[in-house]
Amino acid sequence: MDKDEQPEHRFRKELPAEVPAEHTPREPGPTERSTAGAEPAGSAERASQAPTESGRQRLAKSLWPPRVSRAQLIVAVLLAGLGFGLAIQVASTNENSALRGARQEDLVRILDELDDRTQRLEDEKQRLEDQRTGLENSSNQAEEARKQTLEKERQLGVLAGTVAAEGPGITVTIEDTKGAVEADMLLDAVQELRAAGAEAIQVNDVRVVANTYLSDASGGGVSVDGNKISAPYRFKVIGKPEDLAPALNIPGGVVQTLEKEQATVRVQDEEKVVVDALRPAEEPDYARSSSR
Repeated sequence: MDKDEQPEHRFRKELPAEVPAEHTPREPGPTERSTAGAEPAGSAERASQAPTESGRQRLAKSLWPPRVSRAQLIVAVLLAGLGFGLAIQVASTNENSALRGARQEDLVRILDELDDRTQRLEDEKQRLEDQRTGLENSSNQAEEARKQTLEKERQLGVLAGTVAAEGPGITVTIEDTKGAVEADMLLDAVQELRAAGAEAIQVNDVRVVANTYLSDASGGGVSVDGNKISAPYRFKVIGKPEDLAPALNIPGGVVQTLEKEQATVRVQDEEKVVVDALRPAEEPDYARSSSR
């Protein structure tokens, strides 16, 4: 080999091999660097919402249509019955709450009144049975029926106020110097007396019957069935004094209510009370006897 060719050969050996264009690394530009690692806007939000929406759909599908087993249905029925029973018990407890707060003497009086009413009903039952027995055994049934009819007419006349009555009872006098006594207070007194077994009641000169009404009169006073009465108000009551007087004197009852209005109330037991105010017998306009 010639000497002139040696440097050329060395030069070719030292030259690096040419790198192909497609393998040459390229530095990314500013815009490319800023967006190279970023995901499209909203993709993360959609990715987070997609599982939630599918979860809601799965929950809705699991709840509707409902799948109720036999055991679940039985449990639901039992729970409904238990709730109904508890509601009834609570209502009964509320109704009896007033009696729980009453004093012992008040409870004794209430029991005595119930016993007296029961006894009156038993007596009425026995009397009717005796009348039936008398009609069945009497040789002159027509005469016996006539006597019983007259007796029944007398009893009904006392209740209706068409005949006078007398018997043991009480008198009640209410002095109202302040003019504070109103019709509803006197009506409370009438109702308490009826509940205690009063058989005949007269207020001043007016007979109190089943359809009696009381109202405040113009110019003061009270109107009873359209008849104006004024203080002092005097009640004449036939019945058992041992029941009538305590009914008016119960705590928070008629006497205490009237005394709060500065009225003076005097209740007195009587061996004989005469109720002589009468009411005319009224013929009903529409009601007729259904007996044949």
